[in-house]
Amino acid sequence: MQAYYDADADLTVLQERTVGIIGYGNQGRAQALNLRDSGVRVIIGCLRDESARQAEADQFSVLSIPQAVERADVLALLIPDEVQRQVYQETIARRLRPGQTLDFAHGYNIHFRLIVPPPEVDVIMVAPRMIGTMVRESYLAGGGAPAFVAVAQDASGKALATALALARGIGATRAGALLTTFAQETELDLFQEQGLWPLLIRTMLMAYEVLTDRGFPPEMVALEMYGSGEGAEIFREMARQGFFRQMRLHSQTSQYGTLSRAQQIPFLAQMRSFMERALSSVRDGSFVEEWRKEQAEGYPRFRELRAQAQAHPLNRAEEAMWQLVKQRPA
Repeated sequence: MQAYYDADADLTVLQERTVGIIGYGNQGRAQALNLRDSGVRVIIGCLRDESARQAEADQFSVLSIPQAVERADVLALLIPDEVQRQVYQETIARRLRPGQTLDFAHGYNIHFRLIVPPPEVDVIMVAPRMIGTMVRESYLAGGGAPAFVAVAQDASGKALATALALARGIGATRAGALLTTFAQETELDLFQEQGLWPLLIRTMLMAYEVLTDRGFPPEMVALEMYGSGEGAEIFREMARQGFFRQMRLHSQTSQYGTLSRAQQIPFLAQMRSFMERALSSVRDGSFVEEWRKEQAEGYPRFRELRAQAQAHPLNRAEEAMWQLVKQRPA
């Protein structure tokens, strides 16, 4: 897999161009600040809401989205996937001009052809693999968040150079910008959300239920499972040292217990089948249609699922846990 670093990315590609950040939320703010600190001319296009006030407080030129589209040479669409299509169709599409670049932080709408840009514009993706706050914090610390970069449409012949310049501007090439496709980034991201995290979440809830049913105090279980932050540290060390190598930070009792019991799980075949179905529903477009239908109907199932999650006893347990511990992990 091709990886690009600072030496491979030329920031002067953006020297005479204006980058319009559409949306000033978690990711939009981080990328805008990093780009400006890297010497790139940045304007913000967003609604007149709290995000606009934050952008003004950060001393950006804040315009309406139509104004930003007309003034910018590169447009980074950093608004939520579910509203991108509507904003694009109603506000952006008719204002695009030849030579502009559309940049996405996720391939969803392009890959599934919910947005189909005209052939005379470049379509690229710079997708940091961290949430916006970490994109900013890692940049300020002298590092960067690794990112995926891709080109879906290269009208100018310079689309990849623009993508790499943006990646360098936000700090991604300090860590590594990996060349991929819109399809691979989208399908991998959705699979994580639908094939991996559901199993982790359901397993943790089941563990909570088993332990509290057997008499363990709920707040003690919540603290042990995740409330102390130990689990987050384990994942962090996986990234730093390796998936299995981080286990050496734990006792041999811990290592043996985990490795030996992992081989005793009786339903691994069913888990793999679940993951295969999740990947298939992403690739064949059935999830996209399901989600579009859910949006069109006003999110009834989504609201029901969130209400069920908020009603789980674990929520009360963690509130009690925080009262006892007094301080949440940083």
